[in-house]
Amino acid sequence: MEQKYSSHSIITGAILALGIVAGCWVLGNALVGFKAMDRYVSVKGLAEREVPADLAMWPISFSAAADTLPELDEALAQSRAQIMIFLKAQGLGDAEIMNAAPLIQDNQMNMPNQRPAQRYTAQAVLTVRSKDIPTVKKGMSAAGELVSLGVMLVQNWEFRPTFTFTGLNAIKPDMIAEATRNARDAAKQFAEDSGSRVGNIRRASQGYFSLEDRDQYTPEIKQIRVVTNVDYFLED
Repeated sequence: MEQKYSSHSIITGAILALGIVAGCWVLGNALVGFKAMDRYVSVKGLAEREVPADLAMWPISFSAAADTLPELDEALAQSRAQIMIFLKAQGLGDAEIMNAAPLIQDNQMNMPNQRPAQRYTAQAVLTVRSKDIPTVKKGMSAAGELVSLGVMLVQNWEFRPTFTFTGLNAIKPDMIAEATRNARDAAKQFAEDSGSRVGNIRRASQGYFSLEDRDQYTPEIKQIRVVTNVDYFLED
């Protein structure tokens, strides 16, 4: 009976030992695999483009003065009419024109102890919206002619011309692909220097697209940038 139990114990011990050895082998391989999968490089990829603006917004700010509100309204109407004549002469007759309500000031109320030259003054804005950027630029250069037509122009930083590029969504996929290629090239260079090869993407994140004027002198030219952050696995 003791011999039977002894044989059974030996067999059980052998099976246990084999199980431990196999488990250690599997665990060892798993650790090696995990270590290999943990090797990666983090790189950034950049894509840049310069594009021409395709939409111009040109606010033309002007003022008028009069002693009565009806006279003030008439003066504003005359200035608007002269501006429209000017725009048509500049080739912008078909542009979208937007009129804003004028800002009217009662000078007598604001200066009760003085007699103003004219009781009311008003400032109005007429905005030109056009996709014809060259023609808008030409009109802006000739805007001084409005003074000779009796229009009192007002220089106001708030109403400066703006140029916009509306086709960003159409070029986003190509720029993201370009930035990703740029990131992979950087990863390849790192891998070659370390004696490795670039594997699959471990993680990737896309940065924000930035759209800015190329410089302060050419706001009609836009510079677009996007940066991607990519982790690549490294392989031996």
